[in-house]
Amino acid sequence: MIFHQLCPSMLIASLLAAATPPQVPGFLITPFALLIGMIATGPIFFPHFWHRFYKTIAVGLGLLVLAYYLMVLQDTHLPAETLAEYASFAILLSALYVAAGGIYINANANATPLINVGILLFGAVIANVIGTTGASLLLIRPFIRLNNHRIKPYQIVFFIFIVSNAGGMLTPLGDPPLFIGFLKGVPFFWTLQHLFTPWAIAVGALCTIFFVLDRRNKEGFVPKPEVKARVEAKTEFFFTGKRNLLWLAVIIGATFLNPATYEWLPYIPLEGGIKVSFVRELVQLTAAFLCFKFASRTALNGNHFSFDPILEVVFLFFGIFFTMMPALQLAAGLASSPEFAAKLTPSVFYWVTGSLSGVLDNAPTYANFLSLGMAKYQLNYSSTVQVQAFANGLPGSPETLLVLEAISIGAVLFGAMTYIGNGPNFMVKAIAEQAGVKMPPFFAYMFKYSLIYLLPVLVLIWVLVIL
Repeated sequence: MIFHQLCPSMLIASLLAAATPPQVPGFLITPFALLIGMIATGPIFFPHFWHRFYKTIAVGLGLLVLAYYLMVLQDTHLPAETLAEYASFAILLSALYVAAGGIYINANANATPLINVGILLFGAVIANVIGTTGASLLLIRPFIRLNNHRIKPYQIVFFIFIVSNAGGMLTPLGDPPLFIGFLKGVPFFWTLQHLFTPWAIAVGALCTIFFVLDRRNKEGFVPKPEVKARVEAKTEFFFTGKRNLLWLAVIIGATFLNPATYEWLPYIPLEGGIKVSFVRELVQLTAAFLCFKFASRTALNGNHFSFDPILEVVFLFFGIFFTMMPALQLAAGLASSPEFAAKLTPSVFYWVTGSLSGVLDNAPTYANFLSLGMAKYQLNYSSTVQVQAFANGLPGSPETLLVLEAISIGAVLFGAMTYIGNGPNFMVKAIAEQAGVKMPPFFAYMFKYSLIYLLPVLVLIWVLVIL
C-alpha cells in the first residue's frame, strides 16, 4: 500500500485496466491521448500548423468520439450529459471573461516581491467569493502590467498555482469541483470548516516559495529609469469599469440557479432523472452580451481585449470534454469492483483523484470519485441526504469525512499540475502570451515548475492532513 501511495500513476494504470467496463473499448481513449499529446507538443514542434488547425483538430477528435458513442455504442445519455456540462462550463468562463475584460485595474508603482505576494494572497482570498476563474481574469492583467519591467514566466505559473487553483478551496464558489459537491448536498460551510488547514498550508507554502524566487529577480530592486521616474513622479491607482462589477455579480449569482436545487426552475429532463439547466446559462449569456455592449471602451482598450484567448479555451475544451468521456467512464467503473473497495483509503483517493485531475478536467473527476467514495459505504451519490451524511461522517465510519477531504483537496490542488487541469489555467496562459510573456510549453510547465515546486507542497499536505 505504501508503494501504491508513493506511485499513484502506476496504481491508476492498474486500476483502470482492471475495471474497464466491457462496453467501452480501451482503444477509445486514443483520441484523448492524441489531443493531449498535440496540446503538449504542437506549440513546440509544429507551432504554425497547430495555431492554424488546433480548432479543427480539437473539434474533429471530439466529434469522432461522440459519433462512436452515438452510432456504435448506441449511448445518447452520456454524450447529452457531457454536452450539458460543457455548455455550462464554456458559457460561465466566457461570461466571466467578458465581464473581467471590461474592468481595467492598474497601479503606478514599482512591483516588489512583497507587493507581488500581497496580490497573490488577495487573489487567493477573493477566489472564494468570485471563483478562481473570476479572480484570475480580474487580476492577471493588472499583475502583468505591474511587473511589466520584470515579468518572468515563473510569476505567471505561480499565479496559476495560487489564484487559479489553490486559492479557491474555502467555499463552493471557489472552484468548480467544490461547487458540484455543494449542488449534490455537501453543506456550504463544510469547505471552510474542513479545508482551511490545507488551504493555509498550500497558499502559505507557495507564496513563500514565490517570494524567494521573486527576490532573485534583481530587476525588481533596480527598476528601469522610465519606471522609476514614473513612480517617483506620482503613485496612482486606476480603476475603470466599475459597472462590470454588477455584471460580474449577476453572472456569479446565476450559478445558483440550479433546477436540482430549486424545483420551480424549468429544465431539460435527461435519462436517470438528471435536470439540465438552461435558465442559468441564458442569464449568464445575456449578462455577458449587455456587459460587452455597455462596457467602458477605455477599459477594453487598456486590457487590449480580444476574444482570442477565450476562443482557444472554448475549442480546446470541446475536444477535451468529449474525448475524455471514455477515460471518465473507466474511472467510474472502479465502483463496480467490490474487492477493490476494501483497498480504498483516504491516501489512495487523494493521489488518484489528484493525478487524474491534473490531466482530466477536475470537476467531473471530483464527481466520479465522490460517487466511488460513497459506493464504498453503500451510499447513493444521487441522494442529497446521503451526501450530507457522508460529508458529516457516518456513525461508525467517521473516516468518510477524511475521504471527502482527500477527494476535495486532490481535485482542487492537482488541477494546477498541468494547463488542462482547471479551466482558468489555459486562459491565464493565453492572456499572458497575448501580453508578450513567453510561457513554458506543456511539458516544460510540468517538469520545470509543477513537479519541482507544487508537488512537494502536495506531499506536505498529504503527510500533515491526509495520513
